[in-house]
Amino acid sequence: MRILLAEDDTFFQNFYSKKLSEKGFTVDIAHDGVEAIEKLLANKPDIMLLDLIMPKKDGFEVLSEVSKRPELKDVPILVFSTLGQDADVEKAKSLGATGYINKTFFDFDNLLSKVMTVANH
Repeated sequence: MRILLAEDDTFFQNFYSKKLSEKGFTVDIAHDGVEAIEKLLANKPDIMLLDLIMPKKDGFEVLSEVSKRPELKDVPILVFSTLGQDADVEKAKSLGATGYINKTFFDFDNLLSKVMTVANH
């Protein structure tokens, strides 16, 4: 299963790509919102983990653009962010996010569980 990790922080990139790779996933990294959309179009992943706070285009802009592209609408997107306010989570879901994971908790098992749940639907 291929996961696109859209994340600008190198610590989170390295930590989660290593952990997911150890579980057998193929992980591709996008360093900003523009690159995330380019990689979605070029090599459609099975799931995208999307940070909300990124350069060039933030996660909300990425969600908005993805929702307008029929060829990408079926890619499940888990918002993966330190923004945990209910308003941010609801806004992301209204723009098409499948779910939300708070990355500040460093709870890899929770992330893995959500990825597997989304992957099996």
